[in-house]
Amino acid sequence: MPRVEDSPCLYVPGEGYEARCGYLVVAENRERPEGPSIKLPFIYVKSKNTARRPDPVLYTGGGPGVSSLHPVTSISRRSLLADRDYIAFEQRGTHFALPNLECDGEGVEVQKAYLEHRSPDAARIAAVRACRQKLIGQGIDLSAYNTDESAADIEDLRRMLKIDSINLMGISYSGGLMMAVLQKYPEHIRSLILDSPLPEFVNIDEQELANFDEALTTVLDSGERKLTPRFHAYFSSLEGKSFSIRYRLKDGRDVDLSYGRSELLSILHSKLEDYDGIKQLPQIVLDMVSGDAERYVKDYFDGVFTNNGGLSGMRISVYCSDKMAYEDPDLIAQQEKVMPWLAGFHVNDVFGSVCREWPVKPIHPATKKPYYSTVPVLLGAGGLDDACRPIYNDLIHHYFLNSQRLLFMKRMHGPLLNSLEGDVYIYEFLSAPDRRLASRTDIEVY
Repeated sequence: MPRVEDSPCLYVPGEGYEARCGYLVVAENRERPEGPSIKLPFIYVKSKNTARRPDPVLYTGGGPGVSSLHPVTSISRRSLLADRDYIAFEQRGTHFALPNLECDGEGVEVQKAYLEHRSPDAARIAAVRACRQKLIGQGIDLSAYNTDESAADIEDLRRMLKIDSINLMGISYSGGLMMAVLQKYPEHIRSLILDSPLPEFVNIDEQELANFDEALTTVLDSGERKLTPRFHAYFSSLEGKSFSIRYRLKDGRDVDLSYGRSELLSILHSKLEDYDGIKQLPQIVLDMVSGDAERYVKDYFDGVFTNNGGLSGMRISVYCSDKMAYEDPDLIAQQEKVMPWLAGFHVNDVFGSVCREWPVKPIHPATKKPYYSTVPVLLGAGGLDDACRPIYNDLIHHYFLNSQRLLFMKRMHGPLLNSLEGDVYIYEFLSAPDRRLASRTDIEVY
């Protein structure tokens, strides 16, 4: 039986705000209620408004694998607390959950691979294998960390807190998670706020290279110089080629490191996801196709050799049970055939070889299916988003008949929750979810 336990607050809101902190305690696997239980932290922040509405906003983070609690530290500067309470809820397996599914070692293994001129992908797979054995050795059921269970966790928290009407807010993966909550437990949901959502009915690995290419093309062709043809020609020519750079490690040793197309694409990918870096992309591509990539490659290896980070087993379990379990390998491979300039590049750190080392039970087939709803939904998308393209919001809008789409034309992933303009739209939407919003400069409502 689910229950709530009070606990000290891991984060606190601004001065003068009252917060209740605790754990939702549930079975790790609801099919085995007599088995181990897990504890999922939440922070319930109360609005100062004595006339606040009775329908709080519940937020949980994206990724999958990102912690949901830290935004509480800045929530007092947002409009969300103006008229209603706010709940931050940590998904099972993420950082502050008990247990979390985090493993050390991936960064170190990749460093060793580069130094020994081995495949960094093979090093990552070895780290995945070690992580799985560690977690299984702790008695963790890796098949219990998925969208079906997380959706049930959110419903259990709503029931335990005796909330009769609730607004659900998610970003990226958790946008799809909130759609799954609505699908399974629709009775008490007032509205959804979904920023750059990845719907469950989309198998993103079948589209990731195309998404990356589409966003990159938008940037490379935005000025007077149309750079895409040169980018395509040069990066297609890199098939099977390897380059070398002399690199100085922190201990003073000089080593020769090899790199190729995947490393160069990783540089472009990181810039495409950075607000300042995206402005540099046309010049970086010009330099690369002219054979002047060394300074960027050095920065790339600076990142490799300062990253001692690890893996999120929760992220792997979710991707492997939600996405890869239902994906078409042939459709994934077709992307490399029609976009040879991206062949061999992994946009996502969870791919087919990872999931073959991480066998988990697929989520319920019904969770993967689209469905119709008239619940009010606010959908945000960035025109330069290389992960969850605006077309995903178009697909959601087709099924959610009372939804509104916001396109932030010059922004990237997560523009609705991470901008002042988005905050204004969220406030207006929550105040009257059925009322039509108005377009503003560089933001299209449709």
